[in-house]
Amino acid sequence: MINVTKTYLPNPDKYKSYIDKIFSSGWVTNNGQFVQELEKRLCEYLGVENLLLLANGTLALQIAYRALGITNEAITTPFSFVATASSLAWEGIRPIFADINPLTLNLDPAKISKLITPKTSAIVPVHVFGNACDVESIEKIALQNNLKTIFDAAHAFGINYKGKSILNYGDASTLSFHGTKVFHTIEGGAIIFKEKRHLEAARLMINFGIPGYDQIATLGINCKMNEFQAAMGLCVLDDLEFILSERKRVWGKYTNAFSTCTSLILQEQNDLSTQNYSYYPVIFESEAVLLKVKDALLEKQISPRRYFYPSLETIPYVVKEQNVPLSASITPRILCLPIYPDLNVSVQDSIIETVIKIASLNG
Repeated sequence: MINVTKTYLPNPDKYKSYIDKIFSSGWVTNNGQFVQELEKRLCEYLGVENLLLLANGTLALQIAYRALGITNEAITTPFSFVATASSLAWEGIRPIFADINPLTLNLDPAKISKLITPKTSAIVPVHVFGNACDVESIEKIALQNNLKTIFDAAHAFGINYKGKSILNYGDASTLSFHGTKVFHTIEGGAIIFKEKRHLEAARLMINFGIPGYDQIATLGINCKMNEFQAAMGLCVLDDLEFILSERKRVWGKYTNAFSTCTSLILQEQNDLSTQNYSYYPVIFESEAVLLKVKDALLEKQISPRRYFYPSLETIPYVVKEQNVPLSASITPRILCLPIYPDLNVSVQDSIIETVIKIASLNG
């Protein structure tokens, strides 16, 4: 089966060389040498400071909320992976959904202000499919209303906006290093804080609140990255330019093929930012067309993904009757197509042919 994504695995001998060092040292977790090395290299590669590695990207969101003191309600997008909403709800923060821009698929800044109440403590936008949000407008709204901003940058590894890392915006940005991402550590994540004091608070939180031997300073939990994860990250980071160039090739082939198909809508890219080619979404004229395409591809052992579906205002643990008609309209009609470095050319040709044929006949 050809899946929508495929985990990039580095040279096994290279990874084994790290594993041998872990076995030799006997140090497998608790801020080991490879976690420290990866934090340093990621700060350099991404052009950021105050970066903290964690066990996964969902915990990165949850720790960011706690470190920044987010409570009551936060305004976010309904068009995202469920972790954006569930991480808020898990921390006792009510997700309030503002609708999206139907072209960029990101949270629409024009829809935020009317939802702000005395209970609002934060805005949690998402750089959807790695496409940079209107960060300046969102930060302006947050500043005017004394709100914190946490950008869910799970898809935005390596993205620059106006020549600097997109991760430098907001009070914090979070990354996911899940095995399906452009850069991964098998499982993992990171938070990039604006202020060092929040980094220090979060570092304490992820280690049970323990600052040193025989001390417990605050409430904490365990969500540290281990040495095996960090070792994978160091290997993948070495290969990142290859990964990005191959993804760009696949992304470009899709775009060239679909740009003249009037029955398809493609995500509008932010022309002030770079891209990392993390996903390839296409929007069809109806859900019926999408399902025909999906079924036709599955018959060929090609598995696309309805990503994101469903729209998050429909999930059972959020406030009901939230009005987000654009997200509700797009989620049944959007499909992400397979994209990864070694996607076979003939397979991609078959995907393109199937999508265009069915979309054109039913458009």
